[in-house]
Amino acid sequence: MALHNRLNKQQSLQKIAQENFERKTVSFYRYVVVENPQQKRDDIFREWSELGVFGRTYIAQEGINAQICVPEPNWDEFVEKLYQHAEFKDVPFKIAVEEPSESFWKLTIKVKKQIVADGLKPEDYDVTNVGTHLDPIAFHEALEEGDAVVVDMRNHYESRIGRFEGAICPDVDTFREELPQVKEMLKGQEDKKVLLYCTGGIRCEKASAYLKHHGFKDVNQLHGGIINYAHEIKRSKLPSRFIGKNFVFDERGAERITEDVLSECDQCGVTCDDYVNCKNTVCNLLFLQCSSCTEKFHGCCSEECSEVAQLPVEEQREKRKGIKHTFTRYKKQIRPELQSS
Repeated sequence: MALHNRLNKQQSLQKIAQENFERKTVSFYRYVVVENPQQKRDDIFREWSELGVFGRTYIAQEGINAQICVPEPNWDEFVEKLYQHAEFKDVPFKIAVEEPSESFWKLTIKVKKQIVADGLKPEDYDVTNVGTHLDPIAFHEALEEGDAVVVDMRNHYESRIGRFEGAICPDVDTFREELPQVKEMLKGQEDKKVLLYCTGGIRCEKASAYLKHHGFKDVNQLHGGIINYAHEIKRSKLPSRFIGKNFVFDERGAERITEDVLSECDQCGVTCDDYVNCKNTVCNLLFLQCSSCTEKFHGCCSEECSEVAQLPVEEQREKRKGIKHTFTRYKKQIRPELQSS
């Protein structure tokens, strides 16, 4: 069988529309030695393809990082096959807070140097010496005490639409930028209790090891991340200290945790927390857009992009010829032309 996706997005979505079953959206990761990442990638791709799994997964010699959706009728077989790989036996799953079927439309599994790009050198951290894992209730109680430093280990566009109350949210585009910035922001607070959190927990593994290596004594991390916290807080009927939406890297864009809306439309400034990608595929900018501006700009970030996106497909292709696709997906500062007058 071909060890790559063979359908384009339109074909895949048409196929998904004909499915008569629900899908379970999950994520999981594990830092573990993978002796032959390429062979492991190919083996898993065969198994998951046969089970109809979609999603995005990275495999490296240091482990696995997966965000996927699995047909519910095949869930038990999926778990059984995954756990047959000794490296991934009994790996815990984070189940999505919201459960639409359209989280992913194809299967992509890539071999990487790292399962999370952090830019660290081996001497910068010791992944065997990570922070204390706090379950959601313990993390919630630590927040309630109010004497800890809370740090969001995600990127600015993630924390923009949802975050824990009182958290430090670094203004960075990438995790690689964030680690040294957080260390600098916390300088002088090495003896304070530090609470780290991210989407599912994987970024906190490296971040906590990094901070401990640099002299921070009481480093703690939210076990299972925001996803696990949202489930446990709801189950325990406690008021959520995470407010707004949890950004996710799939077709959903985000899953709502509370009804709080923390951000504004990038074009008109009205209260809004709906991310879209510019419909001009050469641009593809990720930005916040309200329904009125979606209609006005046809889902684009500017009038210029709107004009391009409304051209016939063949004309758009002609315009794209020779243009290098430098996708401006995430920006700390919204481009001036986004502001409508």
